[in-house]
Amino acid sequence: MAQQIADRRDIDFVLHEQLEVAQFSENEDYAEFNKKVIDMIVKEARNLAIKEILPTSKEGDEQGCRLENGVVTTPESFKRVFDLFIEGEWLAMSEDPEWGGQGMPKSVAMAASDYFVGANFAFMMYPGLTHGAGKLVEAFGSDKQKELFLKKMFTGEWTGTMLLTEPEAGSDVGALTTTAVKNDDGTYSLTGNKIFISGGDHDLSENIIHPVLARIEGAPEGTKGISLFLVPKIWVNDDGSLGEPNDVVCTGIEEKMGIHGNSTCSLALGGKGKCRGTLLGEENKGMRAMFLMMNEARLLVGLQGFSCASSSYLNAVNYARERVQGKNILAFMDKDAPAVPIIQHPDVRRQLLTMKAYIEGMRSLLYYVAYCEDMSHTSDDQETKDRCQGLIEVLTPVAKGYVTDKAFEVCSHGMQVFGGYGYIKEYPQEQLLRDCRITMIYEGTNGIQAMDLLGRKLGMNKGKAVMDLMGEVQKTIAAAREIDGLKAAADTLDNMLNKLGEVAMHMGGTAMSPDVLKAFAHAHPFMEATGDVTMAWMLLWRAVVASQKLEKAKKKDKPFYEGQLKSCEFFIETVLPVTFGKMKAILGTCGAAVDIDESAFGGK
Repeated sequence: MAQQIADRRDIDFVLHEQLEVAQFSENEDYAEFNKKVIDMIVKEARNLAIKEILPTSKEGDEQGCRLENGVVTTPESFKRVFDLFIEGEWLAMSEDPEWGGQGMPKSVAMAASDYFVGANFAFMMYPGLTHGAGKLVEAFGSDKQKELFLKKMFTGEWTGTMLLTEPEAGSDVGALTTTAVKNDDGTYSLTGNKIFISGGDHDLSENIIHPVLARIEGAPEGTKGISLFLVPKIWVNDDGSLGEPNDVVCTGIEEKMGIHGNSTCSLALGGKGKCRGTLLGEENKGMRAMFLMMNEARLLVGLQGFSCASSSYLNAVNYARERVQGKNILAFMDKDAPAVPIIQHPDVRRQLLTMKAYIEGMRSLLYYVAYCEDMSHTSDDQETKDRCQGLIEVLTPVAKGYVTDKAFEVCSHGMQVFGGYGYIKEYPQEQLLRDCRITMIYEGTNGIQAMDLLGRKLGMNKGKAVMDLMGEVQKTIAAAREIDGLKAAADTLDNMLNKLGEVAMHMGGTAMSPDVLKAFAHAHPFMEATGDVTMAWMLLWRAVVASQKLEKAKKKDKPFYEGQLKSCEFFIETVLPVTFGKMKAILGTCGAAVDIDESAFGGK
């Protein structure tokens, strides 16, 4: 059975009917990206993804990466597709052509990435991290650093990573122990150990540029004393030529549950006292700089989880159409009734529609965040820019945390539809489930995403960003109320939005009270409720567009538009009632989780 990765019809719907991204071609910066060009980009991305990248997914999973005699090698097929990816200039799609980018809108790049990441997200981590590291150089690098590194990174000649995590400093970055000592020539000597470094060493490029968090001697403790450094695997001379190997050594590769095709490395810096780097940005401002990359990386992780779920859903739909087993329930008493495809069984249809609704809502959400970036970029109005940035900030923990939680659930449903066959390696469902699981953990666990939503985003700009988000939802509700078939759904979402506002006020107040621990014990349920309402918004928005298109739709498009209405109906009528229960529980602010004595958990 051929694995599926993304639904082109749905991608086109989000790009051209829901978000109407061709409008950005009216801006001088995006003038060449009209609908025809956008469609061509998506087509080419799809071709590369399906024909070249997708076949490497299973091989990458089975071969994995190896560390032998100090050399890290990736799966055999990766080098060829990496070269094809770089030749197509896909690594820095949205970046300035001066530095090797294509300068396209981020929403269009998101559609291309939908295919690439869906084809093999373990492979796509190499260019993905390179792009993020390049953005750090672009934002905080000196003219010299940009000259030496930026174009080579954005074109993929060199790759990049992010060296943050340490054995005793995972999510608590402020506890890191890697040190930096300034040398007479202005460089710094670094010493320390980093773990869980995705793409930390490999054979895909001749050099790897590591942004490294470290503490300069004498700097304050905690995050306030962290600086960011640029540490190449091979030293780069002032004229851009490669010098001697730097003292950055891979000491091991992790054996993981999934994403076997990506080399997750432990790296030793300065084991021989010869690891050199240059300061990136200002001293003691490293965390502020790294958050730029982390926010981009969190949206990428949301896309990774979503892509696994999208593949799992499409595989499940096709399998359910082909797999013949059991009689139609209406003919259960007829001994002569033939067996039917399992897609006719109500419980299988329930699972497929659950998957469909989440996939459609998640795709719209991820593309919408990219769309907000494009809106900010193309607007001359500072108020619009600030509003768009606020929406991005509020939605980022949802786009990472909630999306990956639900993506894993979708992958689990996808395995279930296959039955026992879903659990074996002959079919892709089990790999998708394994690969998806990491997305709930790295780039800040989903518990941390929930804490970010509650602790930082809820009160950002005195709550204006959250109110702006609710205002956008209200626009969709108002549009839906103008359509007879959507009035009830609009009313339900309106009630839920008001309830979410009540819950947000309660959580914000509790977080500022002596019951702060109880508030954060409910941070994840709060993120989940916020995500549910956001999904309902996206699905209602899609239903509004579909309703407006349906009357004049071509025969071949009618099932798609009708499917949008069913996704919205299903989610709002079966999921949101459960969300209401979650909100009621949050308002109860049960303190059991923080009041229970640690010894009562058992264990030792």
